Amino acid sequence: MIQNSKFNIRQDVDLVITGTIGLDDIETPFGKVAGTLGGSGVYAALAASHFTDTGVVSVAGTDLSSKHQKILDKIDTAGITKVGKTFHWSGFYEFDMNEAQTKQTDLNSLAGYKPTVPDKYKKAKYLFLANIDPEIQLEVLAQMKSRPFTVLDTMNYWIESQKDLLKKIIAKVNVVVMNEGEARQFCGTPNLIKAGRQLLELGSEYAIIKKGEHGALLFGHNTFFSAPGYPLEEVKDPTGAGDSFAGGLIGYLASQHLSQSASQLVSFEEIRRGIIYGSVVASFCAEEFGLNYVEKIKFSDIEDRYEFMNTIRKF
Repeated sequence: MIQNSKFNIRQDVDLVITGTIGLDDIETPFGKVAGTLGGSGVYAALAASHFTDTGVVSVAGTDLSSKHQKILDKIDTAGITKVGKTFHWSGFYEFDMNEAQTKQTDLNSLAGYKPTVPDKYKKAKYLFLANIDPEIQLEVLAQMKSRPFTVLDTMNYWIESQKDLLKKIIAKVNVVVMNEGEARQFCGTPNLIKAGRQLLELGSEYAIIKKGEHGALLFGHNTFFSAPGYPLEEVKDPTGAGDSFAGGLIGYLASQHLSQSASQLVSFEEIRRGIIYGSVVASFCAEEFGLNYVEKIKFSDIEDRYEFMNTIRKF
């Protein structure tokens, strides 16, 4: 059992997340939504907020509705710049729900965005560089006055266009996260075990390869862990599930060391548990369209699924 920091709100945040804020149009075989709040930064931050006080560094437009703002009010928004129109993504899924097909992407306010980390964020002990332009990720990392325990995520577009910069960032972080397609692409190998080892050789302490509904692989130097995905009978919309996974992971890690100053205290065993918590939060996300799950789950629901995951892995 862990402590939910919603009962211990402080002026400063424990965890900083940078990533996109977007308005999404999503269609799956089970329905569709338009103009729903999304983005890697939002999904990750809301997942993390179940565990610890979380702030976001990002940009949004002035076109967000009061409904969107009500969702954002669950996290600290001091690091969000508002200007112009919000980043927009439109896509769909076929019955292979592991991969989205993009119809349209409009950068809008994200184009030319330069991040500014608020002073009250700069001493946070945990940082998640969610999927966004690697130059923005590097700028946010450089503005941190602490030496935070840092997790990095990315996507195939940045692997294609800014691979060298990604390598530079990987060398500066504690954990690098990619899905299996991205890991194969980045490392130039179909073998995920080889890909995991190659990611470690770039300088990170740990590498996590997400396998969607099939769980995740965790690589450390001389250590390895294979985690299952939470068994779902119904998946309506996997958008944001990977971001929720990573947000749940680092949110849990941050919750374990609120009173300590050395983020290096994070252990391999805690990362293993964090992966399971991340998988649980992602499972709730995939059962609903967009962020609809946020209003429906309680922290006790997360704990119940975590305990179930614990039982199915014992042998």
